[in-house]
Amino acid sequence: MVTLPAFVDLHVHLREPGQTWKETIRSGSLAAARGGYTTVCAMPNLDPVPDSPGNLALEQEIIDRDAIINVLPYCSITKGRKGLELVDFEALKDKCVAFSDDGSGVQGQDIMLAAMEAAAAADVIIAAHCEDNSLLHGGYIHAGRWCAAHGHRGICSESEWIQIERDLELCAKTGCRYHVCHISTTRSVQLIREAKASGVRVTCETAPHYLLLCEDDLQEDGRFKMNPPLRTAEDRDALVEGLKDGTIDVVATDHAPHSAEEKSRGLAGSAFGIVGLETAFPVLYTGLVRSGKLSLDRLVEVLSIAPRRIFRLSGAPQDNVDLDLDTPFTIDSRNFLSMGKSTPFDGLTVYGRVLETRYNNKTVYKAI
Repeated sequence: MVTLPAFVDLHVHLREPGQTWKETIRSGSLAAARGGYTTVCAMPNLDPVPDSPGNLALEQEIIDRDAIINVLPYCSITKGRKGLELVDFEALKDKCVAFSDDGSGVQGQDIMLAAMEAAAAADVIIAAHCEDNSLLHGGYIHAGRWCAAHGHRGICSESEWIQIERDLELCAKTGCRYHVCHISTTRSVQLIREAKASGVRVTCETAPHYLLLCEDDLQEDGRFKMNPPLRTAEDRDALVEGLKDGTIDVVATDHAPHSAEEKSRGLAGSAFGIVGLETAFPVLYTGLVRSGKLSLDRLVEVLSIAPRRIFRLSGAPQDNVDLDLDTPFTIDSRNFLSMGKSTPFDGLTVYGRVLETRYNNKTVYKAI
């Protein structure tokens, strides 16, 4: 058994208010605690969108009532996440952790420039979902070998990195604190590495599935459908190298629960998104640390230390997690505390079981 600093997830979808058939603040925070997390940052693809103090107050009221861990809300960059009109950064900056139009890339260069200028003035983070809609063409898995062989519609890598390239130029111009969500391509890693070397204030995250899986692992099953999609083996390896050399700062889950019905329609018809809070540490520990690709210290850095530093979250030395690193177990989504059960790691034998999670000196999860 080891005791580690509790984990922080900068990118989760808790679905409430607006989509409580997928997840709730209560169920999502229970799942987080089971995964060893005591702080999660909740994305703003909600109904209503947290784009004003009034709308954000609705979400915060539920958090205050139902969360068993620290849940920090994002606000949107633009009103309604429509990419047309900026929110009032000054009115919202003390009430949220950062600003994101999560799930929607800001298509207009002018609006993103204005957003970065406002964010720089307010000293807040823009956390960008980078995706050029003009390059999607109805795709839903990576436009690669597996896609072509099985007759699916593909999403090209350029749809991600071309918007990262644009935003890095704007970030250099404005001095904004800029965080790139869930990167998945080799070129994304290269662009961010180069920007960091030139002094741009950029950080980034990737997710466990991009570090451990690739298009060769795809099955005709909704649990393999997420956005961005699983890319090539070369992309996966480039992400691991980026994690090792510090180009990638954080691993976030992009926990995105849906109902069983919404994930039952195969690759073409299922909703984008998988769950990740209850599997992140064991799959990363098993796939990267036990395989010798990454040190345990580095894994703790990207799961616990770096997220707090980058987002300037208050220290919580009393938040920690006990883990059994030596006893194998099998991931079984039927036992998840999340309402979402869709994961490509279902049935995988792993190490790194969470035994107990403590938040503010209180046990919020204990394995039976």
